[in-house]
Amino acid sequence: MGIKIEKTDNTNELKLEFIIEAEKFENAMKDVYKKNAKYFTIPGFRRGKAPYNIVEKQYGKEIFYEDAFNEVVPPVYDEEIKKNNIEAVSRPDINITQMEKGKDLIFTAVVQIKPEIELGKYKGIEIKKIEYNVSDKDIEDELNKMAEKNSRLVSVEDRAVKKDDIAVIDFEGFVDDKPFDGGKAENYELTIGSNTFIPGFEDQIIGMKIDEEKEISVKFPDEYFSKDLSGKDAKFKVKLHEIKVKELPKIDDEFAKDVSEFETLSELKNNIKEKFEKNNEQKQKSETEDEAIKAVCDNVNVEIPSGMVETEIDRMLEDMEGRLRYQGIGLDQYLQIIGKTKTDMRKEYEETAKESVKSRLVLEKIAETEKIEAEEKQIKDKLDEFAKAYNKTEEELRENKELVDFVEKNLKLENTIKFIVDNAKIK
Repeated sequence: MGIKIEKTDNTNELKLEFIIEAEKFENAMKDVYKKNAKYFTIPGFRRGKAPYNIVEKQYGKEIFYEDAFNEVVPPVYDEEIKKNNIEAVSRPDINITQMEKGKDLIFTAVVQIKPEIELGKYKGIEIKKIEYNVSDKDIEDELNKMAEKNSRLVSVEDRAVKKDDIAVIDFEGFVDDKPFDGGKAENYELTIGSNTFIPGFEDQIIGMKIDEEKEISVKFPDEYFSKDLSGKDAKFKVKLHEIKVKELPKIDDEFAKDVSEFETLSELKNNIKEKFEKNNEQKQKSETEDEAIKAVCDNVNVEIPSGMVETEIDRMLEDMEGRLRYQGIGLDQYLQIIGKTKTDMRKEYEETAKESVKSRLVLEKIAETEKIEAEEKQIKDKLDEFAKAYNKTEEELRENKELVDFVEKNLKLENTIKFIVDNAKIK
Protein backbone atom coordinates (compact mmCIF):
# COMPACT_ATOMS: atom_id res chain seq x y z
CA MET A 1 0.00 0.00 0.00
CA GLY A 2 1.31 3.45 -0.86
CA ILE A 3 0.34 7.03 -1.50
CA LYS A 4 1.61 9.60 -3.96
CA ILE A 5 1.00 13.30 -3.22
CA GLU A 6 1.08 16.13 -5.73
CA LYS A 7 -0.25 19.67 -5.90
CA THR A 8 -2.94 20.54 -8.41
CA ASP A 9 -3.19 23.78 -10.39
CA ASN A 10 -5.63 25.07 -7.77
CA THR A 11 -4.38 26.82 -4.64
CA ASN A 12 -4.69 24.84 -1.40
CA GLU A 13 -5.50 21.60 -3.21
CA LEU A 14 -3.75 18.24 -3.34
CA LYS A 15 -4.17 15.16 -5.49
CA LEU A 16 -3.50 11.94 -3.61
CA GLU A 17 -3.00 8.65 -5.46
CA PHE A 18 -3.63 5.51 -3.40
CA ILE A 19 -2.53 1.98 -4.24
CA ILE A 20 -4.07 -0.79 -2.15
CA GLU A 21 -2.66 -4.30 -2.64
CA ALA A 22 -4.78 -6.78 -4.57
CA GLU A 23 -4.79 -9.18 -1.60
CA LYS A 24 -6.21 -6.52 0.75
CA PHE A 25 -8.93 -5.68 -1.75
CA GLU A 26 -9.67 -9.40 -2.25
CA ASN A 27 -10.02 -9.88 1.52
CA ALA A 28 -12.40 -6.92 1.68
CA MET A 29 -14.58 -8.53 -1.01
CA LYS A 30 -14.69 -11.77 0.98
CA ASP A 31 -15.65 -9.86 4.12
CA VAL A 32 -18.45 -8.18 2.20
CA TYR A 33 -19.57 -11.59 0.90
CA LYS A 34 -19.78 -12.95 4.47
CA LYS A 35 -21.87 -9.99 5.60
CA ASN A 36 -24.27 -10.25 2.66
CA ALA A 37 -24.37 -14.00 1.93
CA LYS A 38 -27.87 -14.35 3.43
CA TYR A 39 -29.29 -12.09 0.73
CA PHE A 40 -28.20 -14.29 -2.21
CA THR A 41 -30.47 -16.99 -3.60
CA ILE A 42 -28.72 -19.51 -5.87
CA PRO A 43 -30.52 -22.53 -7.33
CA GLY A 44 -29.26 -25.73 -5.70
CA PHE A 45 -28.11 -23.98 -2.50
CA ARG A 46 -29.94 -23.04 0.66
CA ARG A 47 -30.40 -19.29 1.04
CA GLY A 48 -27.13 -17.74 2.22
CA LYS A 49 -25.13 -20.95 1.79
CA ALA A 50 -23.85 -20.47 -1.77
CA PRO A 51 -20.00 -20.34 -1.89
CA TYR A 52 -18.20 -17.10 -2.73
CA ASN A 53 -17.07 -18.25 -6.21
CA ILE A 54 -20.59 -19.44 -7.10
CA VAL A 55 -22.10 -16.08 -6.14
CA GLU A 56 -19.48 -14.35 -8.28
CA LYS A 57 -20.24 -16.60 -11.22
CA GLN A 58 -23.98 -16.06 -10.87
CA TYR A 59 -23.95 -12.26 -10.38
CA GLY A 60 -20.64 -11.27 -11.96
CA LYS A 61 -17.28 -10.66 -10.29
CA GLU A 62 -18.09 -6.93 -9.94
CA ILE A 63 -20.91 -7.72 -7.49
CA PHE A 64 -18.71 -6.97 -4.44
CA TYR A 65 -16.54 -4.19 -5.89
CA GLU A 66 -18.47 -1.14 -4.62
CA ASP A 67 -19.07 -2.48 -1.11
CA ALA A 68 -15.48 -3.71 -0.84
CA PHE A 69 -14.25 -0.26 -1.91
CA ASN A 70 -16.39 1.38 0.79
CA GLU A 71 -15.11 -1.18 3.29
CA VAL A 72 -11.38 -0.82 2.65
CA VAL A 73 -10.89 2.80 1.56
CA PRO A 74 -12.10 5.00 4.50
CA PRO A 75 -9.66 3.61 7.11
CA VAL A 76 -6.79 3.66 4.59
CA TYR A 77 -7.63 7.24 3.59
CA ASP A 78 -7.87 8.43 7.22
CA GLU A 79 -4.61 6.68 8.17
CA GLU A 80 -2.63 8.18 5.27
CA ILE A 81 -4.07 11.67 5.83
CA LYS A 82 -2.97 11.49 9.46
CA LYS A 83 0.41 9.92 8.70
CA ASN A 84 1.27 12.60 6.12
CA ASN A 85 0.02 15.51 8.30
CA ILE A 86 -2.48 16.60 5.66
CA GLU A 87 -5.06 19.02 7.10
CA ALA A 88 -7.96 18.23 4.78
CA VAL A 89 -10.81 20.76 4.90
CA SER A 90 -13.11 19.24 2.29
CA ARG A 91 -14.55 15.90 1.38
CA PRO A 92 -12.31 14.02 -1.08
CA ASP A 93 -13.29 13.96 -4.73
CA ILE A 94 -12.68 10.27 -5.53
CA ASN A 95 -11.80 8.93 -8.96
CA ILE A 96 -11.19 5.17 -9.38
CA THR A 97 -8.32 4.41 -11.75
CA GLN A 98 -8.23 0.62 -11.40
CA MET A 99 -10.62 -1.72 -9.59
CA GLU A 100 -10.41 -5.30 -10.73
CA LYS A 101 -10.16 -8.67 -9.05
CA GLY A 102 -6.58 -9.89 -8.78
CA LYS A 103 -5.12 -6.40 -9.30
CA ASP A 104 -4.15 -3.56 -7.00
CA LEU A 105 -6.94 -1.09 -6.24
CA ILE A 106 -5.82 2.33 -7.51
CA PHE A 107 -7.75 5.53 -6.97
CA THR A 108 -7.12 9.26 -6.61
CA ALA A 109 -8.57 11.69 -4.10
CA VAL A 110 -8.51 15.43 -4.74
CA VAL A 111 -8.84 17.32 -1.48
CA GLN A 112 -8.63 20.90 -0.29
CA ILE A 113 -6.20 21.61 2.52
CA LYS A 114 -5.92 24.22 5.24
CA PRO A 115 -4.11 27.24 3.75
CA GLU A 116 -0.80 28.54 5.00
CA ILE A 117 -1.17 31.93 6.67
CA GLU A 118 1.44 34.64 6.26
CA LEU A 119 0.77 37.09 9.06
CA GLY A 120 0.98 40.82 8.60
CA LYS A 121 1.20 43.26 11.49
CA TYR A 122 -0.73 42.07 14.52
CA LYS A 123 1.12 43.74 17.42
CA GLY A 124 0.76 47.48 17.88
CA ILE A 125 -2.22 47.79 15.52
CA GLU A 126 -4.20 51.01 15.84
CA ILE A 127 -7.90 50.82 16.69
CA LYS A 128 -10.35 53.51 17.72
CA LYS A 129 -11.50 53.80 21.31
CA ILE A 130 -15.06 52.59 21.77
CA GLU A 131 -16.94 54.08 24.68
CA TYR A 132 -20.58 54.13 25.76
CA ASN A 133 -21.80 56.35 28.58
CA VAL A 134 -25.04 56.12 30.55
CA SER A 135 -27.12 59.29 30.25
CA ASP A 136 -30.00 60.53 32.36
CA LYS A 137 -32.23 59.95 29.33
CA ASP A 138 -31.22 56.26 29.24
CA ILE A 139 -32.36 55.88 32.85
CA GLU A 140 -35.54 57.86 32.22
CA ASP A 141 -36.40 55.73 29.18
CA GLU A 142 -35.90 52.54 31.21
CA LEU A 143 -38.16 53.86 33.97
CA ASN A 144 -40.80 54.68 31.35
CA LYS A 145 -40.59 51.12 30.00
CA MET A 146 -41.07 49.77 33.51
CA ALA A 147 -44.06 52.08 33.97
CA GLU A 148 -45.46 50.88 30.64
CA LYS A 149 -45.20 47.24 31.78
CA ASN A 150 -47.00 48.11 35.00
CA SER A 151 -49.72 50.20 33.38
CA ARG A 152 -53.42 49.33 33.62
CA LEU A 153 -56.16 49.64 31.06
CA VAL A 154 -59.00 52.05 31.74
CA SER A 155 -62.23 52.30 29.73
CA VAL A 156 -63.13 55.62 28.13
CA GLU A 157 -66.78 56.35 27.24
CA ASP A 158 -67.06 60.09 26.64
CA ARG A 159 -65.13 60.47 23.39
CA ALA A 160 -64.27 58.93 20.02
CA VAL A 161 -61.26 56.74 19.21
CA LYS A 162 -57.93 58.47 18.74
CA LYS A 163 -54.36 57.40 18.09
CA ASP A 164 -52.75 55.13 20.73
CA ASP A 165 -56.15 54.03 22.06
CA ILE A 166 -57.00 50.33 22.29
CA ALA A 167 -60.19 49.76 20.31
CA VAL A 168 -62.23 46.63 21.12
CA ILE A 169 -63.93 45.71 17.85
CA ASP A 170 -65.81 43.06 15.90
CA PHE A 171 -64.85 42.86 12.25
CA GLU A 172 -65.49 40.76 9.17
CA GLY A 173 -63.67 41.17 5.87
CA PHE A 174 -64.97 40.63 2.33
CA VAL A 175 -63.25 40.39 -1.05
CA ASP A 176 -65.56 40.49 -4.08
CA ASP A 177 -68.43 40.50 -1.56
CA LYS A 178 -67.33 37.11 -0.19
CA PRO A 179 -65.86 36.53 3.30
CA PHE A 180 -62.33 35.15 3.38
CA ASP A 181 -60.49 32.88 5.84
CA GLY A 182 -58.98 34.69 8.82
CA GLY A 183 -60.93 37.86 8.10
CA LYS A 184 -63.33 37.68 11.05
CA ALA A 185 -62.94 38.26 14.80
CA GLU A 186 -64.98 39.38 17.83
CA ASN A 187 -63.89 41.60 20.72
CA TYR A 188 -60.49 42.05 19.10
CA GLU A 189 -58.23 44.52 20.93
CA LEU A 190 -56.49 46.69 18.34
CA THR A 191 -53.96 49.33 19.36
CA ILE A 192 -54.50 52.27 17.01
CA GLY A 193 -51.16 53.26 15.46
CA SER A 194 -49.53 49.86 15.95
CA ASN A 195 -49.68 49.21 12.16
CA THR A 196 -50.58 45.57 12.79
CA PHE A 197 -53.49 45.66 10.34
CA ILE A 198 -53.66 46.35 6.61
CA PRO A 199 -52.48 49.89 5.77
CA GLY A 200 -55.37 52.34 6.14
CA PHE A 201 -57.50 50.14 8.41
CA GLU A 202 -56.46 51.64 11.75
CA ASP A 203 -56.69 55.21 10.42
CA GLN A 204 -60.38 54.67 9.60
CA ILE A 205 -61.12 53.45 13.13
CA ILE A 206 -60.08 56.89 14.45
CA GLY A 207 -63.21 58.96 15.14
CA MET A 208 -65.53 56.02 15.77
CA LYS A 209 -67.69 56.07 18.89
CA ILE A 210 -68.84 53.24 21.14
CA ASP A 211 -71.51 50.99 19.51
CA GLU A 212 -70.91 52.65 16.14
CA GLU A 213 -70.82 50.41 13.05
CA LYS A 214 -68.81 51.30 9.98
CA GLU A 215 -67.71 49.87 6.64
CA ILE A 216 -64.00 50.28 5.95
CA SER A 217 -62.44 50.01 2.49
CA VAL A 218 -58.79 48.96 2.15
CA LYS A 219 -56.45 47.29 -0.32
CA PHE A 220 -54.18 44.36 0.54
CA PRO A 221 -50.50 45.04 -0.20
CA ASP A 222 -49.13 43.56 -3.43
CA GLU A 223 -46.62 41.54 -1.39
CA TYR A 224 -49.14 40.25 1.17
CA PHE A 225 -48.21 36.79 2.49
CA SER A 226 -51.48 35.27 1.21
CA LYS A 227 -51.32 35.17 -2.59
CA ASP A 228 -55.12 34.84 -2.75
CA LEU A 229 -55.48 38.27 -1.12
CA SER A 230 -52.40 40.20 -2.31
CA GLY A 231 -53.30 43.32 -4.26
CA LYS A 232 -57.05 42.79 -3.75
CA ASP A 233 -59.58 45.46 -2.69
CA ALA A 234 -61.42 44.54 0.50
CA LYS A 235 -64.23 45.83 2.69
CA PHE A 236 -64.54 45.30 6.43
CA LYS A 237 -67.68 45.60 8.50
CA VAL A 238 -66.57 46.94 11.87
CA LYS A 239 -68.39 47.52 15.16
CA LEU A 240 -66.75 49.35 18.08
CA HIS A 241 -67.56 47.96 21.55
CA GLU A 242 -65.10 49.70 23.85
CA ILE A 243 -62.27 52.22 24.02
CA LYS A 244 -59.40 51.60 26.41
CA VAL A 245 -56.38 53.69 27.31
CA LYS A 246 -53.26 52.84 29.26
CA GLU A 247 -52.97 54.52 32.62
CA LEU A 248 -49.33 54.77 33.69
CA PRO A 249 -48.29 54.75 37.35
CA LYS A 250 -46.55 57.79 38.80
CA ILE A 251 -42.79 57.26 38.91
CA ASP A 252 -41.87 57.90 42.54
CA ASP A 253 -40.67 56.03 45.65
CA GLU A 254 -43.92 54.04 45.82
CA PHE A 255 -43.42 52.97 42.21
CA ALA A 256 -39.87 51.83 43.05
CA LYS A 257 -41.20 49.70 45.93
CA ASP A 258 -43.85 48.13 43.69
CA VAL A 259 -41.59 47.17 40.79
CA SER A 260 -38.28 46.37 42.53
CA GLU A 261 -36.58 45.37 45.77
CA PHE A 262 -35.60 49.00 46.43
CA GLU A 263 -37.22 51.43 48.86
CA THR A 264 -36.59 54.65 46.96
CA LEU A 265 -36.60 55.87 43.37
CA SER A 266 -33.01 57.04 43.81
CA GLU A 267 -31.87 53.50 44.67
CA LEU A 268 -33.73 52.10 41.66
CA LYS A 269 -32.10 54.66 39.37
CA ASN A 270 -28.63 53.74 40.69
CA ASN A 271 -29.37 50.06 40.07
CA ILE A 272 -30.49 50.78 36.49
CA LYS A 273 -27.33 52.82 35.92
CA GLU A 274 -25.12 50.00 37.22
CA LYS A 275 -26.80 47.48 34.90
CA PHE A 276 -26.38 49.81 31.92
CA GLU A 277 -22.72 50.37 32.78
CA LYS A 278 -22.11 46.62 32.99
CA ASN A 279 -23.83 46.05 29.64
CA ASN A 280 -21.87 48.92 28.11
CA GLU A 281 -18.60 47.45 29.34
CA GLN A 282 -19.42 44.15 27.66
CA LYS A 283 -20.52 45.95 24.49
CA GLN A 284 -17.31 48.04 24.45
CA LYS A 285 -15.20 44.90 24.98
CA SER A 286 -16.98 42.97 22.23
CA GLU A 287 -16.80 45.81 19.68
CA THR A 288 -13.15 46.55 20.53
CA GLU A 289 -12.30 42.88 19.95
CA ASP A 290 -14.17 42.90 16.63
CA GLU A 291 -12.24 46.01 15.55
CA ALA A 292 -8.93 44.41 16.55
CA ILE A 293 -9.65 41.16 14.70
CA LYS A 294 -10.75 43.06 11.60
CA ALA A 295 -7.59 45.21 11.66
CA VAL A 296 -5.36 42.13 11.94
CA CYS A 297 -7.23 40.26 9.19
CA ASP A 298 -7.02 43.27 6.87
CA ASN A 299 -3.23 42.79 6.97
CA VAL A 300 -3.51 39.20 5.69
CA ASN A 301 -4.16 38.02 2.15
CA VAL A 302 -5.23 34.40 1.92
CA GLU A 303 -7.41 32.37 -0.43
CA ILE A 304 -10.01 30.54 1.64
CA PRO A 305 -10.79 27.01 0.35
CA SER A 306 -14.40 26.65 -0.75
CA GLY A 307 -14.72 23.53 1.42
CA MET A 308 -14.06 25.56 4.57
CA VAL A 309 -16.58 28.19 3.48
CA GLU A 310 -19.24 25.55 2.76
CA THR A 311 -18.65 23.91 6.16
CA GLU A 312 -19.00 27.29 7.89
CA ILE A 313 -22.23 28.02 6.00
CA ASP A 314 -23.52 24.60 7.10
CA ARG A 315 -22.77 25.56 10.71
CA MET A 316 -24.49 28.94 10.33
CA LEU A 317 -27.61 27.32 8.88
CA GLU A 318 -27.64 24.74 11.68
CA ASP A 319 -27.46 27.57 14.25
CA MET A 320 -30.29 29.37 12.49
CA GLU A 321 -32.38 26.19 12.36
CA GLY A 322 -31.81 25.66 16.10
CA ARG A 323 -32.96 29.19 16.94
CA LEU A 324 -36.05 28.81 14.76
CA ARG A 325 -36.86 25.43 16.31
CA TYR A 326 -36.71 27.06 19.74
CA GLN A 327 -39.36 29.51 18.49
CA GLY A 328 -41.52 26.66 17.22
CA ILE A 329 -40.90 27.06 13.50
CA GLY A 330 -39.01 24.89 11.01
CA LEU A 331 -36.37 26.20 8.60
CA ASP A 332 -38.35 25.19 5.51
CA GLN A 333 -41.44 26.95 6.87
CA TYR A 334 -39.41 30.08 7.65
CA LEU A 335 -37.90 30.12 4.15
CA GLN A 336 -41.37 29.80 2.67
CA ILE A 337 -42.58 32.77 4.72
CA ILE A 338 -39.72 35.01 3.59
CA GLY A 339 -39.85 33.71 0.02
CA LYS A 340 -36.30 32.35 -0.14
CA THR A 341 -34.59 29.00 -0.73
CA LYS A 342 -31.67 27.36 1.07
CA THR A 343 -29.57 28.22 -1.98
CA ASP A 344 -30.49 31.90 -1.52
CA MET A 345 -29.52 31.74 2.16
CA ARG A 346 -26.22 30.01 1.42
CA LYS A 347 -25.38 32.76 -1.06
CA GLU A 348 -26.26 35.46 1.48
CA TYR A 349 -24.08 33.81 4.13
CA GLU A 350 -21.07 33.32 1.85
CA GLU A 351 -19.17 36.55 2.58
CA THR A 352 -19.82 36.34 6.32
CA ALA A 353 -18.63 32.72 6.27
CA LYS A 354 -15.42 33.70 4.45
CA GLU A 355 -14.70 36.42 7.01
CA SER A 356 -15.39 34.03 9.88
CA VAL A 357 -13.08 31.34 8.50
CA LYS A 358 -10.35 33.88 7.74
CA SER A 359 -10.44 35.37 11.24
CA ARG A 360 -10.29 31.91 12.79
CA LEU A 361 -7.28 30.93 10.64
CA VAL A 362 -5.47 34.17 11.46
CA LEU A 363 -6.12 33.81 15.20
CA GLU A 364 -4.90 30.19 15.12
CA LYS A 365 -1.70 31.29 13.37
CA ILE A 366 -1.07 34.07 15.91
CA ALA A 367 -1.65 31.61 18.76
CA GLU A 368 0.84 29.22 17.18
CA THR A 369 3.41 31.99 16.60
CA GLU A 370 3.08 33.45 20.11
CA LYS A 371 2.67 30.02 21.75
CA ILE A 372 -0.64 31.05 23.33
CA GLU A 373 -2.49 28.29 25.18
CA ALA A 374 -5.54 27.87 27.39
CA GLU A 375 -4.62 27.79 31.07
CA GLU A 376 -5.73 24.80 33.13
CA LYS A 377 -7.63 27.06 35.57
CA GLN A 378 -9.57 28.58 32.67
CA ILE A 379 -10.52 25.12 31.43
CA LYS A 380 -11.57 24.05 34.93
CA ASP A 381 -13.66 27.19 35.48
CA LYS A 382 -15.43 26.78 32.12
CA LEU A 383 -16.15 23.09 32.76
CA ASP A 384 -17.48 24.01 36.22
CA GLU A 385 -19.78 26.52 34.53
CA PHE A 386 -21.07 23.86 32.11
CA ALA A 387 -21.40 21.34 34.96
CA LYS A 388 -23.71 23.67 36.91
CA ALA A 389 -25.78 24.40 33.80
CA TYR A 390 -26.27 20.71 32.93
CA ASN A 391 -26.38 19.33 36.50
CA LYS A 392 -23.22 17.26 36.08
CA THR A 393 -19.79 17.16 37.71
CA GLU A 394 -16.58 18.45 36.19
CA GLU A 395 -15.18 14.90 36.26
CA GLU A 396 -18.14 13.63 34.21
CA LEU A 397 -17.62 16.36 31.61
CA ARG A 398 -13.90 15.65 31.38
CA GLU A 399 -14.76 12.15 30.15
CA ASN A 400 -16.11 13.82 27.01
CA LYS A 401 -12.86 14.49 25.15
CA GLU A 402 -14.62 16.36 22.33
CA LEU A 403 -16.15 18.80 24.81
CA VAL A 404 -12.82 19.38 26.57
CA ASP A 405 -11.10 19.95 23.21
CA PHE A 406 -13.87 22.38 22.23
CA VAL A 407 -13.51 24.33 25.49
CA GLU A 408 -9.73 24.41 25.23
CA LYS A 409 -9.81 25.57 21.61
CA ASN A 410 -12.27 28.39 22.33
CA LEU A 411 -10.33 29.58 25.37
CA LYS A 412 -7.16 29.57 23.30
CA LEU A 413 -8.85 31.83 20.73
CA GLU A 414 -10.16 34.11 23.50
CA ASN A 415 -6.65 34.42 24.95
CA THR A 416 -5.32 35.23 21.47
CA ILE A 417 -7.89 37.99 20.99
CA LYS A 418 -6.97 39.40 24.40
CA PHE A 419 -3.30 39.32 23.38
CA ILE A 420 -4.06 41.36 20.25
CA VAL A 421 -6.16 43.93 22.14
CA ASP A 422 -3.61 44.22 24.97
CA ASN A 423 -0.90 44.95 22.41
CA ALA A 424 -3.00 47.36 20.34
CA LYS A 425 -2.75 51.15 20.28
CA ILE A 426 -6.13 52.56 21.29
CA LYS A 427 -6.69 55.92 19.62
